[in-house]
Amino acid sequence: MFNIVLFGPPGAGKGTQAAKLVETYNLVHLSTGDILRAEMKKNSPLGQEVKSLIEKGELVPDKIVIELIRENLNNNKTAAGFIFDGFPRTVEQAKSLDEMLQKESLNIALMTTLEVEEEELIARILLRGQSSGRADDSDQAIIKNRIKVYNEQTAPVAEYYRQQGKHVSIGNMGTIENTFSQLKTHIDKVK
Repeated sequence: MFNIVLFGPPGAGKGTQAAKLVETYNLVHLSTGDILRAEMKKNSPLGQEVKSLIEKGELVPDKIVIELIRENLNNNKTAAGFIFDGFPRTVEQAKSLDEMLQKESLNIALMTTLEVEEEELIARILLRGQSSGRADDSDQAIIKNRIKVYNEQTAPVAEYYRQQGKHVSIGNMGTIENTFSQLKTHIDKVK
């Protein structure tokens, strides 16, 4: 089983690249954002709590996210591998993910960070908000807070994987195809 973490700030293009990686490598895409939005759609007490946090641009607590990821891993035991998108967002989540995978004699093979300038991130997210109708993608103050939270709380996860020799940084200011080509080159080296 081949597992990678696709990393980067909101609007970096993780979902777009993940779709291409799923098609090429037959991996299961575990998008924390999609998983959390599905939980909100259920309108359960957990979904309502998640919605309140996301609408403010804040991170959902580790305990909730880790449990949702664990459920998805257990539901896909025969997968060729996983693309973790939006998870782990903290070093504690990264450690928990390593522990979950190690119990199955698995690991993260590669962690890639998509690098995009902040002005471009804001423009991309606002554009996405026009088509998606998501409130958290339509308010510049919320977007800036999400980027700030990423820089303060999530960016240290890259160092965690760098210390394991698994981190690669990829500029994503060019075309979708160029970024994908770079991702594919790094994945093929490890795979």
